[in-house]
Amino acid sequence: MFGEGGIRVRFSKWLCAVGIAFICVVYGAGTALAQDNKVLRIPYLEDPKTADCQTQTISYLLPLNCFDRLVECITVGPGESKIVPGLAERWEISDDGRVYTFYLRKGVFFHHGTELTADDVVYTFDRMLDPNTRALNTDILDWVEGARERMDGKAIYTKGLEALDRYTVQITLRGPYAPFLAVMASPQASIYNREFTIKSGNRFGLTPETTSGTGPFVMKEYVLNDHLLLVANEDYYRGRPQVDEILVRITPDPETLRMLFEAGEIDIFDCDYAVSQIPYFTNHPKWKDYVASSPRVGIYYYSINQRIKPFDDVRVRKALQMAIDRKLILDELFYGKGHLENGIMPRGLICHNPDLPAIEYDPEKAKALLAQAGYPDGVEMEIAQVSGARQWLRINEVAQAMLREAGFKARIRQMDEAAFYATRSTGDLPSYVQVWSADFNDPDNFFYTFFAPRNTVARSFNYESQEVFDALEKGRSLSDQGERCELYRKLEQVIVQRDAAWVPLFSLEHVYVLQPRVKNFVAPWNGWSDMSYYGIRLED
Repeated sequence: MFGEGGIRVRFSKWLCAVGIAFICVVYGAGTALAQDNKVLRIPYLEDPKTADCQTQTISYLLPLNCFDRLVECITVGPGESKIVPGLAERWEISDDGRVYTFYLRKGVFFHHGTELTADDVVYTFDRMLDPNTRALNTDILDWVEGARERMDGKAIYTKGLEALDRYTVQITLRGPYAPFLAVMASPQASIYNREFTIKSGNRFGLTPETTSGTGPFVMKEYVLNDHLLLVANEDYYRGRPQVDEILVRITPDPETLRMLFEAGEIDIFDCDYAVSQIPYFTNHPKWKDYVASSPRVGIYYYSINQRIKPFDDVRVRKALQMAIDRKLILDELFYGKGHLENGIMPRGLICHNPDLPAIEYDPEKAKALLAQAGYPDGVEMEIAQVSGARQWLRINEVAQAMLREAGFKARIRQMDEAAFYATRSTGDLPSYVQVWSADFNDPDNFFYTFFAPRNTVARSFNYESQEVFDALEKGRSLSDQGERCELYRKLEQVIVQRDAAWVPLFSLEHVYVLQPRVKNFVAPWNGWSDMSYYGIRLED
């Protein structure tokens, strides 16, 4: 079976030969590079378009390889992580949890030759909050004192950002915020150089000439929708990378991707780009010993819009939870490579509770609940999705049949992407299926994202619970990790089990296939496809 979406395609020997010949022509320049043992060749489905992680959320490949952060989140085990020093060699937190003082490493240089200073850090975060930047990741700085005034255009600088001296930066929060260090390790917190970024203007991050970070790799070539070439930073503060270059090939077609890999033209096959290929590689005598996997710290879920009747009734929501055979979806569409989740915090996330009550699949009980709620003949509902999104359509079509058995007459409504997200942001989108993977390792990244007062509307949940709202604010300010975990575990039971405001599905294993020459491969703790390649080594 070749290709995404379970499409069966038969390739003759002739067609395969032609296909590989075509690949060699299209990627001629890359093939020449591929002969060098120190060139890591990786595919990417979609052009990242920019290295500026403040203005896009599609790709963090370039931020993770060309930039650094004050602190870093490293993988210490499958789905496990810890915060370690980055550009800041150490830091201090005030007793009240509001003031973070970061002491920068001396002698760290941007790719264009300028030394990193505290002023660059202040500039980076103030730029993100400047309304003229139109940044998409401002939520990571929302807790900084003066951030909201800066974003609203009421201030010309951010009060809580201050360079105490050349190598010391102080960030003051408007209140204690426990996840702040974890947030600072996310790719969105990558540090820019003031002078270079201002000089680059709206071209920053679009070309090698307008991209400069402190990271282990330097952007050398960028051909839109074709390839990127990154070269080793000879002066990287942690030591020069073990590979000389990274060739990133934009390869949107999963069939071409597999052919490239088997022809030896790429080094890492990311099965997230072609889920249907997992059985092929995991059972192949040549490749099965070169399969690596890691849990994805993320969760597939169905939303429930409580603004739309009859989902204002908890009995209807509980019926919906029971109506979906989650294991069948996992087995049929993802080859069983994952785990059922019964809460909001997936495996690998700090405070994850493996002992939550299981959500049972029981269409007959679901029917009975609908009857109790006054719907003996069932209910009509819509499931929205972006037009042409094959993964969501596959899930929705399978779920649609299951829901029918339980009394839900579901219609799949395909929408233009812009209309989908615009409708969601106003709180008016009907039910939909999505996946959320951790940006940083803290429950706040899940709970606050979906169930804070403003966010629950913006994601079309419309879950109104002052009890939950108050607890979320309390959880952000608690410093004791044990106390925080207890709070979030109780909230999980309230939201999922008691109020049925969330329909968890499953988390997946992220599967990769490696060429034998790839050594020291470590999957990211969160299971992202975007990762740092700094530690990779290549050998004959």
